[in-house]
Amino acid sequence: MAELRTIAALRERLGEPRATTRAKILPAIDPQGAAFIARSPFLMMATRGADGRVEVSPKGDGAGFVHLESETSLLIPERAGNNLAFGLSHILETGAIGLNFMLPGTNEMFRVSGQATLHDDQDLLARLGTAERPALLAIRVQVQQCYFHCARAVLRSQLWQPDSWGPRVKVSFGDIIAPRVGGDATMAKAMDDQLESRMQTNLWKNK
Repeated sequence: MAELRTIAALRERLGEPRATTRAKILPAIDPQGAAFIARSPFLMMATRGADGRVEVSPKGDGAGFVHLESETSLLIPERAGNNLAFGLSHILETGAIGLNFMLPGTNEMFRVSGQATLHDDQDLLARLGTAERPALLAIRVQVQQCYFHCARAVLRSQLWQPDSWGPRVKVSFGDIIAPRVGGDATMAKAMDDQLESRMQTNLWKNK
């Protein structure tokens, strides 16, 4: 299969988008987009580092965890995680960001792209967190464009159809980590058991 190397070759293969498709791309969040964000409990956050490397990070909490400051500004709380901070480091390096908001059972998604900054102002963190769910940082996103993505990908994947899911996949972090630190199967199981306990009892804090 030949490799495509130019935009012209891409457009020859795919064709141009309809004028009505381009018309859905907005420079600010409209009421329908705001309502979707207010109900969304989950998003994927894409960032790009200074070296060009791209990372995609999941962000999730109760519906409405992302705050709409204005039609062109969003606030995302940073909760407890693994502290690798790849995406956060990218924000400091380039600020480039893309968000994909999802709503379970809804086939469309809401996409946002723009520039992001990190903040630790106490008033912002208080707005984004509680004593039980502290916000470690605030990610402020200045919206440059946004739009609803059509349902085709979700419909093709049967994403919200439980009878299409198959058996649950059990991921073992112990099997990945233990051999790299000189451990064995016993250590791997202990790591998995510890992680399972932490997910049940310490979901919101880095301890």
